[in-house]
Amino acid sequence: MLSADCRAPDNDIASSAPLPRVSAALQRKARLRILAIGSSSTVGIGASSPRATYPAQFEEILAKALDGFDIEVVNRGISGEVAAQTAERLRGEVETLKPDLVLWQVGTNDALRGIPVWEFEATVLDVVRWLKDGRADLVLVGLQYTPRYARDEHYARIRQGVQRIATSENVLLVRRFDAMQFIARTRQSLEMLSADALHLNDLGYHCMAEHVAQAVVGSLFLRRPASPAP
Repeated sequence: MLSADCRAPDNDIASSAPLPRVSAALQRKARLRILAIGSSSTVGIGASSPRATYPAQFEEILAKALDGFDIEVVNRGISGEVAAQTAERLRGEVETLKPDLVLWQVGTNDALRGIPVWEFEATVLDVVRWLKDGRADLVLVGLQYTPRYARDEHYARIRQGVQRIATSENVLLVRRFDAMQFIARTRQSLEMLSADALHLNDLGYHCMAEHVAQAVVGSLFLRRPASPAP
């Protein structure tokens, strides 16, 4: 599923976690509705066209991987939002759209604006638990990598906060920072950021879409340990 430019170790791309509502929808051969929500990386600031945004590319990649299934990805990104702002919108969008899966790209603006880690974690955790109460499966799409903030302490603490929530709540996490950093270090001729050295370019969005798709498909088809015989 990964193109040569976007390859990274599996552990750098994502953690795994069950996606029961997605699995059930596929088993019923029902339309799989996915809500992509977040800030500028979801809107696609820096992309050359709407088709080059990560949600649009993700929909295309997932449709090929799950050939024969009806897949709809709804993009509800708003540039500049922090988690608390997105959280308020997310609840309304979920009640209206009733998606099987939510892709929540979160954390970068909170880190850049200095939102306290405890406040950020409380916001995200509240939404995670609300979604897990029978509303939708969730993928947390973590902070991006940019050399400008690679050693920023608050940026690192917000990243760690997302990781803690994903681990404690058994939620699938796409580790954008780790995957992008691996690519930047091993293929230095590639550039995934736009001219502002913060937002992604078309290649960056393509890799983001591939990584999110691999995380979703990998979790759907991950082999679970067999139950012991009675």
